[in-house]
Amino acid sequence: MTLLALGINHRTASVAVREQVAFTPAQLDHALAELRALPQISEAAVLSTCNRTELYCVTNAAGEQIVLDWLGRFHQLKVDELTRCAYHYLDNEAVRHLMRVAVGLDSMVLGEPQILGQLKDAYQQAREAQGLGSELERLFQHTFAVAKQVRTETGIGKNPVSVAYAAVSMASRIFDDFGRSRALLIGAGETIELVARHLHEAGVRKLTVANRTRERAEKISGPLGGTAITLPEIPAALEEADIVISSTAAPLPILGKGMVERALKKRRHRPVFMVDIAVPRDIEPEVGELADVFLYTVDDLEEVIQENRRHRQVAADQAESLIEHGVSGWQHERRIRHGGELIRGYRRHGESLRDTARDQALERLARGEDPAKVVERLAHQLANRLMHQPTQTLRDAASQEDHVLLEAAPRLLMPPKPAFEKPSTSTANRQKDDTPA
Repeated sequence: MTLLALGINHRTASVAVREQVAFTPAQLDHALAELRALPQISEAAVLSTCNRTELYCVTNAAGEQIVLDWLGRFHQLKVDELTRCAYHYLDNEAVRHLMRVAVGLDSMVLGEPQILGQLKDAYQQAREAQGLGSELERLFQHTFAVAKQVRTETGIGKNPVSVAYAAVSMASRIFDDFGRSRALLIGAGETIELVARHLHEAGVRKLTVANRTRERAEKISGPLGGTAITLPEIPAALEEADIVISSTAAPLPILGKGMVERALKKRRHRPVFMVDIAVPRDIEPEVGELADVFLYTVDDLEEVIQENRRHRQVAADQAESLIEHGVSGWQHERRIRHGGELIRGYRRHGESLRDTARDQALERLARGEDPAKVVERLAHQLANRLMHQPTQTLRDAASQEDHVLLEAAPRLLMPPKPAFEKPSTSTANRQKDDTPA
């Protein structure tokens, strides 16, 4: 059987295609049951996120086409369309790919930690749906152990590379007592939500979120103990803000030079750190000309982001090395498991031949046949049955010049010779008799 990883991701498929191939939580159980029911599939797990949909299966040698055809049928997509953006990996390459996914090396943001949690959810769902057998169960457990080692030893997730984190990182350099600063966040999208979370984690407890609708602002500020306001309330909030970070989709600036000037007078010219993440801008460029205002745009954050990316790349190189060790470890364990299965199968075969010969011998004894002849026949039959298949295989190997098998055969079939052989009694007696008197 072959280990298969097949899927699409943000590098190979557009958002439109990824949306069509994604599995909703409600679909997953049904999808796993269908996939597992295919005659060629013995184990299956499905990972589906906004950036990737991947199927991990234990299948036969032609399984990738079977799985691709099924994926097209399930989502009512043409297989040709899927083929253009799908990738697949087999056995060791599939193991390597899964481990790279688990540690964030294959993610849109290098080293992002969310994918590991998503992978653990996929594993748990496949397990509950009885999609996992011994092969995938061991593979996922081995992968989680490698991912933990990478996170612990390389620190790949310690240097965030998002715009939101870069904004908070720059703000922390301006203020000596960052935790006592007051922050005003304008907007309520994903970026502002991340900014709010990073500020809270950095110790900032006085957060105000301004948005066109108060309800949306409350969803961000509420869990962090902050305050929600609407856009018309910004001038009053600006007077108290040490940090202002804005990211909206407004077509025109929200903060003008005059509004900020008035706020600075009320603040008695205490410095204000401002970051305008929006495109088009939320803060008029002229605001940066004011004394006591430190204004940065998204372009200014690029230096911080690039620095963190360099740190992550070093960690990524270390992670690749650990993953190679992980793949080697997986190969070693798999060989041992398969060797054990082969040994158990061989012993079952030998025991079956033994039991058949024994039962036949007992029947002859029950019929009153000569015990000596029964034992002699038993030994002869058992030896012949045990040697028949190896003998036939060696003949075939010789005719086909299979030198690898012929060279391995003595180690498998012949008992090892002891380092020092004692001469038999008869040989010793002949040597004694031949000695001159």
